Amino acid sequence: MKQLKKEYREKSGLELAALCTKIALDAKAEDPVVLDVRGKASFTDYFIILSGRSTRHVQGIAESIEGALSAKRVSATSAEGLQEGQWVLLDFNDVVVHVFYHEQRKFFDLEGLWHNADRLDIDELIEE
Repeated sequence: MKQLKKEYREKSGLELAALCTKIALDAKAEDPVVLDVRGKASFTDYFIILSGRSTRHVQGIAESIEGALSAKRVSATSAEGLQEGQWVLLDFNDVVVHVFYHEQRKFFDLEGLWHNADRLDIDELIEE
């Protein structure tokens, strides 16, 4: 098992969510939403929900996040949907990233499903 780089060993879920969001926005992800699901879900602390303009864009966003975190020795425990590019799920334990093709995002409506979760302000999140 790879050892996390020292500066990432102590990162909180919130800091990891901020890092994932920054990377996604650098890859031109659209409509980012970060939901705080602590106390509402037992499997993660934060959901990041993003959209891409095409299936290739969705794949590129997911690959950017996965590649940047892998370089910091933070590996996804699970990555699903990358081949199809309709809905890619990256599970980093404390943070689960959902990258959708915009039509799929409307259909599955995770924001509606988790309507009782607090939405974090993106500008404040990535400033820190």
